[in-house]
Amino acid sequence: MQILKGLYQVGGDLMGITWDGEDAAYRDCNSYVLACPGGLLLFDCGCGGTLEQIFANMRYWGLDPEEIKACILTHPHFDHAAGAHLLKARGVKIIAHTETADAIASGDERCCGFLYHKTFTACTADETVADGQHLTVLGLDIEVMHLPGHSMGCTAYFFNHEGRRIVVSGDVIGTLLAGNFGWSGSFDYNKPVYIESLRRFAQVDTDLMLPGHGMIYFHQPRRRVEDAFNAALMEWR
Repeated sequence: MQILKGLYQVGGDLMGITWDGEDAAYRDCNSYVLACPGGLLLFDCGCGGTLEQIFANMRYWGLDPEEIKACILTHPHFDHAAGAHLLKARGVKIIAHTETADAIASGDERCCGFLYHKTFTACTADETVADGQHLTVLGLDIEVMHLPGHSMGCTAYFFNHEGRRIVVSGDVIGTLLAGNFGWSGSFDYNKPVYIESLRRFAQVDTDLMLPGHGMIYFHQPRRRVEDAFNAALMEWR
């Protein structure tokens, strides 16, 4: 699905773009591809079992999977990062926050394979990032914002494209179909830390928010984050 020129959603079973055995489920996250000057950049890579579906979706839009040069992970959960080892075997550079990198290197409970009755195949990140860092990937300037709580590795990535400020937010915000927050069963879920992350995120204006599941927010995404922050203050204190 083309979102903007050069920006595509190529995975996500809740929206029916990929399928991992259940209809409208949370077994496979939203994956996004951005055409950059230096190649294709993938944000999150799904559960692994749908990688060929992601590639097929890319080919429909004239994108060659062989041109994927890097994949940035929003956090280590199975539905977002279990395909990382498959990409790495293809020579794709894996980029993640240090917390996420540590989790995927061990493949332990932080990766939540138990939720899907599957084993997470460990994978070593090629580059780690930190909160507040600006990095250049394939010619694109990206700002890193570490927003732990749903998992301690949760990270949002900001960049400019087609005159818009865009954020790939992972599961920091829940979908409107399933509440305000990311799944609360994470091994390292932390409500007080999550509240502080939502407080910080609610101060940031963007034009387009690309979440980890469900609908894309094309209009005033900050309002959605503020609603989640407000809900956390009411429900968790």
